[in-house]
Amino acid sequence: MLADASQTKDAFHRGRFYLLQPAAKGHRSGVDAMILASMVPTDFTGRVADLGAGAGAAGLAVLSRCNGSTAVLIERSDFMADFARSSLALPENGAFSGRAEVLQADVTLTGKTRNAAGLVDNSFDFAIMNPPFNQPSDRATPDPVKAEAHVMTKDMMEKWVRTAAAIVKPGGSIGIIARPTSITDLLDALEGRFGGLTIVPVQPRPQDAAIRIVIKGIRGSRAGLSLYPALVLHHETGNAFTERAIAINNGLASLF
Repeated sequence: MLADASQTKDAFHRGRFYLLQPAAKGHRSGVDAMILASMVPTDFTGRVADLGAGAGAAGLAVLSRCNGSTAVLIERSDFMADFARSSLALPENGAFSGRAEVLQADVTLTGKTRNAAGLVDNSFDFAIMNPPFNQPSDRATPDPVKAEAHVMTKDMMEKWVRTAAAIVKPGGSIGIIARPTSITDLLDALEGRFGGLTIVPVQPRPQDAAIRIVIKGIRGSRAGLSLYPALVLHHETGNAFTERAIAINNGLASLF
């Protein structure tokens, strides 16, 4: 399946796990996936759903840091699901044997169809997602696999959050990373499903506007919203990462 695909083998968490990723097409994971995974607390011992997992970076990053956890890497694309399966099969990822699986399914499915596809109601303790957040009006990519991973379709945030609310147990959590322009759609989708929301802006440098937002919520909670201090990736000048960003990117700390 991957024999004729150009690919790279990339180390994450300072070599604690590896990912096979497409070199020239499809979605490649990086800092966003590590920030997303960092929303799961280090002492988490439950089952996490990585929705739209791609090659599995965020889900495997949770397993790398949270020793008692298990993960299901949920991906619709045949192309990217093959990379996730091949990543799990790497000898370097042997520590995850029996703790992770790939489920090829469409996150936007509903009702009985969703359950039949393996997205079973109340079956996860945490759902994490990095949904497509480019607008259709943004500069288009000629790569259809990458476009599927990056470009929003109508009501996408509503559909993804709806599935998360169905598969996460009451009292379980959701973690989302997205562009700031998606905040209204996300808050609308979360309302009535997840409460106790915590929002963390992600800034390139202290003086810059946020380029991402991170939102965490609890299913069924009626608690109010909190806005936390920003995660700043780089110092005011230069390209060096901040200590906090280094710790999160290497699986040495959780975001909260």
